Amino acid sequence: MQTTPPGPRAVAHDRPVIAVDPRAHAWSPETARARFREGLSGPTAGLAPGRTQANLIAVPADWAYDVLLFCQRNPKPCPVLDVTDAGSWTTPLAEGADLRTDLPRYRVWRDGELVDEPTDARAYWRDDLVAFLIGCSFTFESALTRAGVPMRHVEQGRNVPMYVTDRLCRPAGRLSGPLVVSMRPVPARHLETAVRETALLPAVHGDPVHLGDPAGLGIADLSRPDFGDPVDAGPDDIPVFWACGVTPQAAVMASRPPFALTHAPGHMFLTDARDEQYRVGAPAFRQETA
Repeated sequence: MQTTPPGPRAVAHDRPVIAVDPRAHAWSPETARARFREGLSGPTAGLAPGRTQANLIAVPADWAYDVLLFCQRNPKPCPVLDVTDAGSWTTPLAEGADLRTDLPRYRVWRDGELVDEPTDARAYWRDDLVAFLIGCSFTFESALTRAGVPMRHVEQGRNVPMYVTDRLCRPAGRLSGPLVVSMRPVPARHLETAVRETALLPAVHGDPVHLGDPAGLGIADLSRPDFGDPVDAGPDDIPVFWACGVTPQAAVMASRPPFALTHAPGHMFLTDARDEQYRVGAPAFRQETA
């Protein structure tokens, strides 16, 4: 049965960054991160096309193994792109970036309860935090767009809708919880393309987990997403559901660790990595040099 997360939802009135500044689609990841550091906030769908976006979850070091094991056992919603050393806010995926300031919005959790959604997390950062960067489905949207698949949430200037399902993830240590999915309405004639293109990017969730009737995932009403915004579908559109990197946040709600810091749903970390580097058959990521 679908459940509503406790505490306030992600800031639903946040407009996507490209709706706030139409030039944003042409920004480099470095420019976008700088703007977020200055206080700009909003969902990041459509930003820096061709560059990999990532979910964030940071937990105290004594919970890090539980998170790592949870990700290993649930690779579809939780494909790990990088793990930091304890206390570090840097990553080789984005030279010079600061994980405390360079996301447009964060969520702060205490004992499984959402207590704040700041745009700057430095006041909450701790020396024992281990940060996990997890693949994001915004990454494969560039491939879908190039293949002619419309992105309704981008067209409508909305955050992608996300839903808590009745499917349980495989527990790991002290962490357990339900699968979260993102949904994109896809015209029937583009379904095969959408499945094929996303299957080539398993590091950012890969192919869909469900197509069609949302009741198959225990979702009662598509107009009431648990995170993000409802999206209007076209007359020939079919709802397509992908595993979502908000799943660790659902595990935080269910398992109640004493502290966790995450991205706000839809407000992702923009890396310097290119999407093609995570495509099946591509060479491993190498840090780019000027």
